[in-house]
Parts: sequence; C-alpha cells; structure tokens
Amino acid sequence: MCAKPSVPRSHQKWVKRFALLTLAGVMVLNVVAFLHARAMTHFQRGGSRTANAEALSAAGKLKVLVTGVTMPRPVNRNSPADFGLPFETIKVKGARGSELEVWRIRVANSRGIVLLFHGYTGSKDALLPVAREFLALGFEPWLVDFHGSGGSTGNTTSIGWHEAEDVANVFARAQAEVLPRRTVVFGSSMGAAAALRAVHAHGIRPAALILECPFNRMLDTAADRFALMKLPAFPFAHCLVFWGGVQQGFNAFAHNPEDYARSVRCPTLLMQGGRDGRVTLPQARSIATNLRTNCTLKIFPELGHESYLAANPGEWRKEVTDFLGRAGR
Repeated sequence: MCAKPSVPRSHQKWVKRFALLTLAGVMVLNVVAFLHARAMTHFQRGGSRTANAEALSAAGKLKVLVTGVTMPRPVNRNSPADFGLPFETIKVKGARGSELEVWRIRVANSRGIVLLFHGYTGSKDALLPVAREFLALGFEPWLVDFHGSGGSTGNTTSIGWHEAEDVANVFARAQAEVLPRRTVVFGSSMGAAAALRAVHAHGIRPAALILECPFNRMLDTAADRFALMKLPAFPFAHCLVFWGGVQQGFNAFAHNPEDYARSVRCPTLLMQGGRDGRVTLPQARSIATNLRTNCTLKIFPELGHESYLAANPGEWRKEVTDFLGRAGR
C-alpha cells in the first residue's frame, strides 16, 4: 500500500489559522449585520437621523458600517389644521397589538375615500399635500400612521411586511363606514409595498391602487443601499435581510412586492422616478409586468426617490386625475 503524503506542520498551522480567521470573520459579519438590522427596524427616541448613503463622506460611510444608522422615531410636525382643513382623529387596531392613529378629513357626497400610507421612516403629515390634491378631486382622505410612527403606538418597522396588516385593518374600518362609496389606496415607497402585500396576503379589494416607487424585492432594495455606498452587496445585504427578518418574525427573503402584484385585480397607477437609486426602473417594470393589464406605468425621467407631487405637481395631477377618471368608469 502507498503511504499517505504527510502535510508539513507549518502548513497545518496555516490551515488552522485560516479556518479560525474565516470563522471569526463570519461571526463578526453576522454580529454587525444583526446590529445594523436592529438599528434599521427599531426607532430611537431623539437623536439626529443618519444622512442618506449617497450624501455621506468616506469617513461617514465607514462610521455607519461600524456603528449602524440612527433612526429617530418619526413624529408628525403638522396636522390638517395647518392647512385649514377640519379633521377628526380615529383609532384603528394595528399589527402586533398596536393602535394606529388616522386623520379623517370628511367630505360630504364624496366620490369615495382614499387611504394614504407613508414611506419608511416617515409619518402621515408628509402626505398632507397629497391629501389636499385628493380633496380637490372630490375624495375623502384618511391619513394613516403605520405602527411605530407618528401618533400610532410601537417603535418598530418591518418595512412593509407587518404594515400590510395595518393597511388591511384600516381598509376594513373604512369599508364598514363608507359603503357603498369606493375606496382607493395610495402608498408611497414602503407604503406602496405594504399595500401590495395587503392585497396579496390579507385579501383587500380596493377600487384602485396608486403606488409610488415600491421596491420589488427586499433583498434588492437592501443591495441597492450598499451600491449607493459603493460597497459589495454580497454577503452584506443577505446577512442584513436575514437578521432583519429574524428580529421582526418573518422570512424577509420572501418579502417581494413583485410577487404580490400578481394578486392585484384592480386598476393600478404605478409611478416611478427614472433617476431613483433605491428603486431602479427595471425593478419597477418587473412589478408592472406582474400587474399585467391592470397597470398604468408612469415614469418621471428626471426624478429620484422623492415626492413626485412636490417635484412635478402639474404632471402628477394630470396623471392621477386621468387615472381616476378611467378607473371610475
């Protein structure tokens, strides 16, 4: 029999050292990802919010990588009263035992109601300009704080997964109070993703959907953040998505609005910025494709991940007005 070749002791030591360093690196990566996921899904009391990735200096990016982001709990700094609009505050049961705060601006003989859902790290006061536009079109706006934001209870976010239950509960409350008037759902960014999931997972059936820049897949939107920081997405984005889901109690790799879109049966206006670094045009088109013939895709070529109404009010008004006219036929 041939004797097995012996491995020099020096080589054995290097192999062991390499294995230990690799194991230590994996452990450090996961600890950092765990802390980052927690920082991104748990709001803090006070402090200054970390700037957008593309606005950070090299030193700022390094600091964020080491310490994580700071996300103060979103608050409402304005109310409909600041726009001269009478309103009432109602409470609705939200996801995970929370209580949601909703501003209802009543309209007599309205064309229907529109439920307004804000984006990640936002609150309902950001949607006051949008609410005024729907008022002008004859709709009754309901502005909603997701759990963890504004006047609602809680201090966490799942970036659209559990927020879908918030959408469904507010939709059910509205249907109970406003039948037979039709209900339109408007969502911005995370709010749009939550609206799509509410259709898919909770079976809501709005008369129409108006969606602004929803991400297509949770993993893709996480990877896009690293791309904005000029860092490799793998394996950082995958670890971040994994631990974020674990902390919030769901499979974040299955949080994919492009898949939810297949369940939509109502007319849908999908609006997207052509220069959006957080949600790219191919990602928006993948959602539009799965919405099939229900979808009207409107692209604002010069805009990013922002309020399209604020940036291009004339075009936004025309698109929404025309869409609602068609959807109401």
